Amino acid sequence: MTNLTAMSGFLLVTFAGNPEIEILQASLFLVFYLVALTGNMLIITAISIDHSLHSPMYFFLKHLSFLDLCFITTTVPRSICHSFMHSGTISLWECILQCFAFTFSGCAEVAMLTVMSYDRYVAICFPLRYEIIMDTSTCVHGVLAAWISGFISGVMHTAATFSIHFCGPHVIRQFFCDIPQLLKLSCSNDYIPELGVSAFVSLTAFVCFISIGISYTHIFSTVLRMPSAEGRAKAFSTCLPHLCVVILFISTGVFEFLRPPSDSPTVLDFLLTVLYTVVPPTFNPVIYSLRNKAMKTALRKVFKGRK
Repeated sequence: MTNLTAMSGFLLVTFAGNPEIEILQASLFLVFYLVALTGNMLIITAISIDHSLHSPMYFFLKHLSFLDLCFITTTVPRSICHSFMHSGTISLWECILQCFAFTFSGCAEVAMLTVMSYDRYVAICFPLRYEIIMDTSTCVHGVLAAWISGFISGVMHTAATFSIHFCGPHVIRQFFCDIPQLLKLSCSNDYIPELGVSAFVSLTAFVCFISIGISYTHIFSTVLRMPSAEGRAKAFSTCLPHLCVVILFISTGVFEFLRPPSDSPTVLDFLLTVLYTVVPPTFNPVIYSLRNKAMKTALRKVFKGRK
């Protein structure tokens, strides 16, 4: 990081020269953020105070909701302030912190979704041994593994990204310090280490995705063999919300990072970024609440307790 002292920061640009669109963007982001904040806080509160939800599935869900809050809080509040103030400047160290927090929470969330799929696999395929396999130690170790993997990925990505030398105008055409946009500012081929880190993290994410796919293949195979329609409905009610969250988060992220890079980002590029940074944390609480009777009951208790 020898070039850090010579830099003052970056300029985040989305809809430069169009204050009306900036205000509209900030307003929409504010709505999304408030929905995400309220929904995830309600889930965390409901799981914490309702003893009927003190099970491995909801233990993992509480951590997932917290990661969702971290993920969206890393980028959206600052973008809202920038848009309302018509100032997109961000200091170097703020950009470094944002890159780390964004990568950390995103990678930890992928790991947490993988752990949650394993939990559902054990619950559906080995119901009689569920409490033995998914004991307190296993749950804690699973959560720790998710957080530690996110931390390591965040450190690796951030260190590799900011070890390169940046040239030209330090303009990032995105509403946050996006690593692919930062790499475009590289002076030469010294971004190769970051590409290596990206390849390693991508491989890890791919392994997580395959693990989730294998888990759900076994889950659906077991559920479809259940003789009771009520049993199948109950199994699907606990698995489908998680599967929807996995598809929403991973598909939007993969689509964003695999699409060809653009030298002059368009509105479509901006919307695609919003799809994987803002939409999943906002709609995850809705997805988990709609088909989960236990969660609906717990949320009713939260609202009644506030009256």
